[in-house]
Amino acid sequence: MRIVSANLNGIRSAANKGFLEWLANSQADVVCLQELKAQLPDLSPEMLAPTGYHGFFHPAEKKGYSGVGIYCRREPDRVVTGLGIADIDAEGRYLRADFGPLSVVSLYLPSGSSSEERQQIKFSFMERFMPMLQQLLAEQREIILCGDWNIAHQPIDLKNWKGNLKNSGFLPEERAWLTDVLGLGWVDTWRTLYPEAPGYTWWSNRGQAYAKDVGWRIDYQLATPGIAQKARMASIYKDQKFSDHAPLIVDYDHAG
Repeated sequence: MRIVSANLNGIRSAANKGFLEWLANSQADVVCLQELKAQLPDLSPEMLAPTGYHGFFHPAEKKGYSGVGIYCRREPDRVVTGLGIADIDAEGRYLRADFGPLSVVSLYLPSGSSSEERQQIKFSFMERFMPMLQQLLAEQREIILCGDWNIAHQPIDLKNWKGNLKNSGFLPEERAWLTDVLGLGWVDTWRTLYPEAPGYTWWSNRGQAYAKDVGWRIDYQLATPGIAQKARMASIYKDQKFSDHAPLIVDYDHAG
């Protein structure tokens, strides 16, 4: 079973750069999308339901902003749109699909880098999301949380960590929160598979960050222990550039 997490920084932009053609050849079973930057009427038929896939979406209310989606080969038994928290759901940040005993979630944590106000909104999201992470574990299902978490956890997770200690995405409070998330029992599949590999998934558009691989690992697949143990290999797709993020691909031994 192949699960992909991809922040598209605009689904229409990514489609113009060949994302849907890549998807057709990706052999992905479930693809979690973040940062759609589109409403449903903006999406072409191919974006709504690529050949071989069902499409589900939770756009933001604000046009050209945020939004999450899921493409899946198998039709889900159930889809949960949003967290049931009005201000968070207005920004389109959480979408869950259930397949038998497995759930896959597309998650887009707020970024705090644009202003102090947005950083406070990010902290508020983190505080309110933590009990929900506990509730998910209490369901005793296998769950994979895919998405752009907008936090690099440890120094290995970003190239220039010393220069970012006071910047959003690598603040002590953010890193401690992610440590607490893992402490609940969630497993960071990439870091478990590859303890020494940085695994960058995002590069600033400034300077030569992408060319020089001055990146951050802020896209994760966090999983419940059972399915995490079945993660066999992971990769970050950089042969084509669809966005300022690269797709994170994880293969699990799981029928379905």
